[in-house]
Amino acid sequence: MKMHTLSPAPGARTSQKRIGRGIGSGLGKTSTKGHKGQWARSGGGVRVGFEGGQMPLSRRLPKRGFDNAWKKVYTIINIDLIEKNFNDGDEVTVETLKERGLIKKTEQYGLKVLGNGELTKKVTVKASKFTGAAKEKIEKIGGKVEVL
Repeated sequence: MKMHTLSPAPGARTSQKRIGRGIGSGLGKTSTKGHKGQWARSGGGVRVGFEGGQMPLSRRLPKRGFDNAWKKVYTIINIDLIEKNFNDGDEVTVETLKERGLIKKTEQYGLKVLGNGELTKKVTVKASKFTGAAKEKIEKIGGKVEVL
């Protein structure tokens, strides 16, 4: 097989239908649009989702839930993950967490540290927000808490 011998499979490529080019073409006169009616007019047809005046599906289905526009979304991490993946004297930041594969992306409002688990290593944690329990556990062991 060579490049110059390659061609599409038979029937895979069809020529464009040229409508409105006279009676002899077989596609003249009404140009595949039928006779009169909404669909035969220029700009004719109905909008997407229109069901002929019947209540459309999008309005028949119940609406559920609420999307709070002012919700603050944080990337969260627990104390137990810091315990497993960091050593004494290490600095815990969003960048170091990303490097070690503990978080995938940083949310808009930054990092929030939660207090689930126990901590035995003195670490410096830099985050946007801390829960009371997390702050207490880090400081009790002699670590530092820095709010960014």
